[in-house]
Amino acid sequence: MTTLFKVQGSNNKFFLLDQTQLSQPLATTELQKLAQNICHPQTGLLHGADGLLVIQDPSCPGPIGQMRIFNADGSQASMCGNGLRTVARYLGAKHHLKQFQVETLTANLQVSQQPDWAPEVPAFSVEISPVSFNLQDLPCTNLGEQPIVNQPLPELDPQLKFTALAVPNPHLISFVTSTDLQGSGLEKLGHRLNQSNPYFPDGVNVSWAQILGPHKLFVRTFERGVGLTNACGTGMSATCLAFLLSQSATAAWDELITVYNPGGQVQVRVHQSSPQHYWMELIGNASIMDRIELPESDLHRANDWTHAIIHESSETAAYEKFVQEHQPKIN
Repeated sequence: MTTLFKVQGSNNKFFLLDQTQLSQPLATTELQKLAQNICHPQTGLLHGADGLLVIQDPSCPGPIGQMRIFNADGSQASMCGNGLRTVARYLGAKHHLKQFQVETLTANLQVSQQPDWAPEVPAFSVEISPVSFNLQDLPCTNLGEQPIVNQPLPELDPQLKFTALAVPNPHLISFVTSTDLQGSGLEKLGHRLNQSNPYFPDGVNVSWAQILGPHKLFVRTFERGVGLTNACGTGMSATCLAFLLSQSATAAWDELITVYNPGGQVQVRVHQSSPQHYWMELIGNASIMDRIELPESDLHRANDWTHAIIHESSETAAYEKFVQEHQPKIN
């Protein structure tokens, strides 16, 4: 038998698999198939999830582990902020460390344990970087050649202004009214830009944000490879940077910004180490929903969950209680 975990950060839900514990690690094609099957909302395990987090041995000195991310459609993402918090919790407990580095597809990132937000609501901080406004890094085409920061893009929407950046996942962000936030426009634009289109050939994460007050936002995200999601960690981090660059009167560098989302909340601190160099700290919950025991062979088959033994965690109820007590009413 091997152990899987179902975990969540801001109700962004994942299955977590530690490949170092397997006698025969899964190949990339097997991991893609496993993500598609286990995350399916109807036929997957425990009503599915947004993605599969895979822990492997690091490929370089320094980090104590490597994280790979497979979206629910089987595509691989370069980074996942909410997922990284849960990986940080798992690796920290495994290695008895509170601060360390985790290897991701594009960078080695610093993570650290933070004080619990509430009883049974553990919190972790993770580094979000590198940041690029270069359109080639998204990639983005047919929308000019200069960085897009709070500017109209009538090709996408005649009313809104947008910011585009990679962190390193590609993100497109707009600050909108509460009416826009609760409407269907985000989902329509997200679908449009994640199918064949002339602007984002590899797709893009689309976030709409409402400014609630100084250092307070509400963010909804259409996530590439997933769709509308409860929360997107890199999306909320990118939105906070866009907030500082376009709405500097209501926020400041190095100070905590509280970001609410359909799945709860996070906190983000944005740093500027030089005129063109930015990075963010993303702080939020890292909760275990279920511990799952199943034969390792079932992972390779990737379509049979009948042998799974589920151990539900009390952390789910604790986090929901925390959200109910802290979530603002969005008008």
